[in-house]
Amino acid sequence: MTDLIDDLQWRGLIQDSTDLDELRARVAAGPLTYYVGFDPTAASLHVGHLVQVLTARRWQLAGHRPLLLVGGATGQIGDPKESSERTLNPPEVVAGWVERIRDQLAPFVTYTGDNAATLVNNLDWTGPMSVIEFLRDVGKHFPVNRMLAREVVKARLESGISFTEFSYQLLQANDYFELHRRYGCALQFGGSDQWGNITAGVDYIRRRGGGPVHAFTTPLVTKSDGTKFGKSEGGAVWIDPELTSPYAFYQFWFNVDDRDVARYLRYFSFKPQEELLALEKEIAERPAARAGQRALAAELTALVHGPEVADDVIAASHALFGRGALDSLMPATLQAALAEAGMIRVPPSAPLLVVELFRDAGLVKSLGEARRAIAEGGAYLNNERVTDAEAEVSRDSLLHGRYLVLRRGKRTFAGVEVTV
Repeated sequence: MTDLIDDLQWRGLIQDSTDLDELRARVAAGPLTYYVGFDPTAASLHVGHLVQVLTARRWQLAGHRPLLLVGGATGQIGDPKESSERTLNPPEVVAGWVERIRDQLAPFVTYTGDNAATLVNNLDWTGPMSVIEFLRDVGKHFPVNRMLAREVVKARLESGISFTEFSYQLLQANDYFELHRRYGCALQFGGSDQWGNITAGVDYIRRRGGGPVHAFTTPLVTKSDGTKFGKSEGGAVWIDPELTSPYAFYQFWFNVDDRDVARYLRYFSFKPQEELLALEKEIAERPAARAGQRALAAELTALVHGPEVADDVIAASHALFGRGALDSLMPATLQAALAEAGMIRVPPSAPLLVVELFRDAGLVKSLGEARRAIAEGGAYLNNERVTDAEAEVSRDSLLHGRYLVLRRGKRTFAGVEVTV
């Protein structure tokens, strides 16, 4: 079991830790119970959460028991951020998000066997606690000077921080104490921005006579171009397929920068080290083949959305660039792919003139440019080369009775939807 820690270090997934040698000794002694928490600050988890979700999966696959905490209490407060005070969401909204996130976490772990996962909500023990109990039983153990030393708190002291956000650290520390008391939890991990909160929990358990317990953090995922990881042109990349389609999810990973893909494979993939090293060699020697991006996108789409959905979006990716049959794609996948690329909508009575469609879809700037593209053999309709610039598209050509795929050259495409 100690091989797990070696593997996490090889993958770059351990940034800070309380004492790795002590953790190794504890792991060598047998399975332990660990926890990782997720605050419901939106209706869905996003790809930035996957480091923690998949690290939890790695520990369970190694024989340990996960506690997945969704913060029904802490989600109503909000961990301080450096920029400004958080907007507090209504309790009933947070409660709805708790249920959605609990459902999203379920596919990543198993709920049977000796190390079955347990979903927990910190509102269960925080909600019934009175103010007096909180101040006497929890607050008494937290020196204010240590709380003020936390980086995010120091950054907010000048601009101002409410007692609500200042007290968040106590709530999270108490979560670790309660999980240690109730379930024998001996390990917490989270993102490196949570190190102050996590170590506060370790110290609080010690002050209350518990322990020993352990902790580590994973690095915050960054992008080499300086932009924020987990964002696309359309905003955050969500786990929920209703917020980010599986096709868009696949394309996010497929379009990862060459400079980042080897690192992301180590963070997110469950492929063994030997296979990843072979991929890294291929990435270095033939970056244009995008073997790393293909492997990463396929594995994560299958993991998050299921193998059948992954197969469908991979088929869509091939078909849209002329390497597969468009009419074999599921309507929802085709619609999502075209929406991601850019899709115009036309009424059912409008004539479908090829040159106008290419112009209106933004693949060319003018009708003259559309005619030149067609004359040069670089315009395609449903993967068939267009030869007649003045042609009107037959309704029989509509995919699933409503879609057309326009492509200019090898890689630039857009969609048309004939509205009902």
